[in-house]
Amino acid sequence: MKYMEQHLQEILKQIEGLHPGLIWLFLFLSNFFENLFPPWPGDTVNAFAGFLLARKDSIGFLNVLSSTILGNLFGALIMYYFGKQVISLIKNYNIPFKDKFYSEKGLEQTINWFQKYSLIVVLFSRFSAGIRFFVSIVAGLSRMPIWSFITVFSLGVILWCGLIIGSAYYLGKNWEYIREVLSIYNKIIISFFLFLFALYGFYRYKKKKREV
Repeated sequence: MKYMEQHLQEILKQIEGLHPGLIWLFLFLSNFFENLFPPWPGDTVNAFAGFLLARKDSIGFLNVLSSTILGNLFGALIMYYFGKQVISLIKNYNIPFKDKFYSEKGLEQTINWFQKYSLIVVLFSRFSAGIRFFVSIVAGLSRMPIWSFITVFSLGVILWCGLIIGSAYYLGKNWEYIREVLSIYNKIIISFFLFLFALYGFYRYKKKKREV
């Protein structure tokens, strides 16, 4: 990750001098790629876009935001449709550790829970780099209506990316401060969800033990 961040800094220096159209394309590809490869620092790139806005009015706020929305949406839709195929892949292919981790009942419970809270989960998944990758897959897995997914997902992108881009715009040359804040924020969010996951696992374990 540290190597990737250092290499990204070199790329961003080159991006600054490009034609606005190429900057929009880069932002589109960055946000698209982040949905397929979570370690990619897409939020850092979006913060840099806000810094560029403060220096180059020609790239335009709406154009920058549109590039991030479309990139995120196309990437998320690929993972959504992949999620639609997950069940058949699990059932029809001999995947390593399948017997240990796959449970028909557990999968059904996950789908039922997601269907109940899907709008909230998809909306706020954009606010955590740790879970946004998986949510698109689970949305497809649970057969969430495609237009509901697109609408709520896009709204989440507008809120989150708009906040990052706008903050970087006002911070100007101090835009990298956002990267430090995001790093701390994501660690807290991921730790919180890991704690909830461990708590749920412990609850399931105790419940099974009582049933024996």
